[in-house]
Amino acid sequence: MSESEYPYTSEGDFVSYDAGRSSEEAMRVTARSFYELMNRRRSIRTFSSDPVPRDLIELAVLAAGTAPSGAHRQPWTFVAVGDQNLKRRIRLAAEDEERTNYLEGRMPEDWKREIARLGTSWQKPYLEDAPWLVVLFEQRYGFADDGSRTKHYYVKESVGIAAGLFIAALHTMGLATLTHTPSPMAFLSRLLDRPVNERPFVLFPIGYPAEGSVVPRLDRKALVEIMVECEA
Repeated sequence: MSESEYPYTSEGDFVSYDAGRSSEEAMRVTARSFYELMNRRRSIRTFSSDPVPRDLIELAVLAAGTAPSGAHRQPWTFVAVGDQNLKRRIRLAAEDEERTNYLEGRMPEDWKREIARLGTSWQKPYLEDAPWLVVLFEQRYGFADDGSRTKHYYVKESVGIAAGLFIAALHTMGLATLTHTPSPMAFLSRLLDRPVNERPFVLFPIGYPAEGSVVPRLDRKALVEIMVECEA
């Protein structure tokens, strides 16, 4: 392709990209291995108290930070909590909200029926048991050097992709997690002293599964149920 045919503007600072190219068979082997690894991933609600090195959490965050984002604004903040006292405060605040959801009518009955088979309740001991809690915040907007607001684009889509990569990174290294989204989540902003432009997106307890952990017997949808090929 000639320079005149290049479809993008040259206003930015560009560098060459060459990721290399594997054979189709090598690609299939890699893809099959990754699928089989991720197909073993499960949400865990019982965690071992065995410590998890901080650098493993950092590496998972770095992997998540490679996610694509609108205009490359990278509108995410990962807040890691290993302090036991702060984890307890988060658990108590989360349970306070969840107790209202489950027992005082804030949660629709059909939703309670759906999640009953997953063994969940308003009690969240894993928020205290897991060695780490990581709260992912979405940055609704940013700040320029002069303090003025800067616009962020496709925030939820960008942060959602980063969350998926974070989960994949944790599972790949042998750690377990759970996507916990207590509603409402404003208490996390308060307890973690986050700025006004950030809003909690999801809370991840992270650690090794406790010995004897069990998970619900679930089936994932088959390919034919989740993929459609369209032709002209």
